[in-house]
Amino acid sequence: MISLMRRGMPALALAALPLLASPASAGPLTTALSVQEQPFTSSHAQALNGPPGSRQTLGLFEAIDRLPVAEEHRAGYKRSLYKHWNRGLDAADGCDTRREVILAEAVDAPQVAAGCKLTGGSWRSAYDDLVVNDAGRLDVDHFVPLAEVFDSEQTPWNAGRREAYANDQGSPDTLIAVSAASNRSKSDKDPAQWMPTDDSYHCTYAATWVATKLRWDLAMEEDERQALLGAAENCAGTTVTYQPAS
Repeated sequence: MISLMRRGMPALALAALPLLASPASAGPLTTALSVQEQPFTSSHAQALNGPPGSRQTLGLFEAIDRLPVAEEHRAGYKRSLYKHWNRGLDAADGCDTRREVILAEAVDAPQVAAGCKLTGGSWRSAYDDLVVNDAGRLDVDHFVPLAEVFDSEQTPWNAGRREAYANDQGSPDTLIAVSAASNRSKSDKDPAQWMPTDDSYHCTYAATWVATKLRWDLAMEEDERQALLGAAENCAGTTVTYQPAS
């Protein structure tokens, strides 16, 4: 999914877009791993926006060059290291982070009942250029998957920083609502292994991937770098805007 509201995209003629077929069901993710908890607090949320004046805009090639290249390290990864779908920024609405992202990215707003139950509404899934008319058929994707973040941490993160990433609403790029089928096709792959089926979204996808890695001070592997450079060849004028997370 890409947010028309949060990501500044022009409105689209929904009738011209195909409707989403029912996605395949997904299996269980991972088992829990005991970690030392550092609670996610309002200070974490405030820190996500970084100090005043820290927002930067770069050309795509320059932005790619700012990412360090390092080998990935998957050993020890568990999804439960990244506590996600916390209570959202607006505690009064009863919505967790996932539902707040879905609400923010609606093309047509759904009705919100008690317990943040969503009915109606429509969304555009950017990965596959589909219109989704049922919030239950959406996944909220971590643009840089949690496993990829673990692979790319230059120094091990503590529990608080991992939780901050997993619930990051300080940037419109970290979390995106997309069709469940496209998210599960992507899984934890990087751009060397997977790109959206909608070719027109490739430049935005590459720029958002790089922006998220720069925001969170993550590295990339050489195959990933080459894939991003290859995508950038067809993206003249594409810029990357990011604000470092503290």
